Amino acid sequence: MSEGGFDATELALAARRASRSLQSLSSEARTTVLNRVAEELVRNEGAILAENASDMLAAEESGVEPQLLNRLKLKDGKIAQLAEGIRSLAKMEEPVGRCLRNTRIADGLHLKQVTSPLGVLMVIFESRPDALPQIASLALRSGNGLLLKGGKEAAKSNAILHRVITQALAPEVDPGLIGLVTTREGIDDLLKLHHVIDLVIPRGSNQLVSYIQKNTQIPVMGHADGVCHVYVDSACDLAKATHVVVDSKVDYPAACNALETLLIHQDLVTLGKAKIILDALTAAGVELFAGPRATAELGLPACVNMKHEYGTLACSVEIVENLKGAIDHIHKWGSSHTECILTEDQATADLFLSQVDSACVFHNTSTRFSDGFRFGLGAEVGVSTGRIHARGPVGVDGLLTTRWIMRGSGHVVEKDANIKYLHQKLPLTE
Repeated sequence: MSEGGFDATELALAARRASRSLQSLSSEARTTVLNRVAEELVRNEGAILAENASDMLAAEESGVEPQLLNRLKLKDGKIAQLAEGIRSLAKMEEPVGRCLRNTRIADGLHLKQVTSPLGVLMVIFESRPDALPQIASLALRSGNGLLLKGGKEAAKSNAILHRVITQALAPEVDPGLIGLVTTREGIDDLLKLHHVIDLVIPRGSNQLVSYIQKNTQIPVMGHADGVCHVYVDSACDLAKATHVVVDSKVDYPAACNALETLLIHQDLVTLGKAKIILDALTAAGVELFAGPRATAELGLPACVNMKHEYGTLACSVEIVENLKGAIDHIHKWGSSHTECILTEDQATADLFLSQVDSACVFHNTSTRFSDGFRFGLGAEVGVSTGRIHARGPVGVDGLLTTRWIMRGSGHVVEKDANIKYLHQKLPLTE
């Protein structure tokens, strides 16, 4: 137990015990709890926004950076949107115990592979109090225990959101299912519990993700950078492309799915069309920086480097020779998060979609669609740019593993001498 009476092991064990009880509930009961959580968030909207306003005031007075302030604020309509996402999760097909494979191994011996919760998740997030209800609802839907640690600048927002949600769990679910950690020391203690916690998901800066990866034996899922690219091809519809580019940057500049590097086909520069897109960004308040070629040809100030995540109303611009140049640039400087091509040439688009090795690859649509809610996942626990287990926005399916359930009637192996293996595939519902 650390100073202040915080017992990391007991907090994690309580989440695991509650998770196991949650898994035994009927799908209908879990649906009831999720809907009640949504109702309570809406009912307590005024109190939640008041605490958020208090956090905002304290953050402004302490000189918190603008992009963090943007993430901290719960904007108008956000609580309703969160509640809508939770209700969407409540309506989804039961994810736990879903049969993926059904096999008759031998006469009277049957084997099923079924979906199962991972166990206990620890999610660490910076500044974004709206992440807490999303993550909590995903844990409920997927049957996982959950430990949460938010940024200190959102302490009051997180505290009331946690209180509203956990009070809505009873009587069906033990409130210990969702634990809230309030100190940095508490996180360090929890990171040592690889025998209790099954997955850590850090949501935040490169520094946060790197720190977590270096200080735990628990598997870590997430992304360190969100350097998202939009490539404007020579065969683009200029008006459409301009609209998409501006939205990708301006809709929410602090988001990890916001445009950070704009790649422009050299023909658009030669024909003077690139200026239309750049002028639109400037008119929207975006500060433009450039890679080596764009610095020379467009007269823009040089960027820090081509793998820079601004998180503000700023982005890098570079000129590329062709599609291959754009793809090569993305693979060299990108973070494997979200990339987009703007073109009316279907063959070019198909090549981009098939060759760009990122978690999310789009054609003629804003990078801001790279989001669990917008994907129809109900919510997301984060975005994974790794290649193991889950990739892209991680919803319920990314928080599940599988188990094997075998039923027999006294079957024994005995060197396989007296058993005839059938390995017959059966319908999943049988």
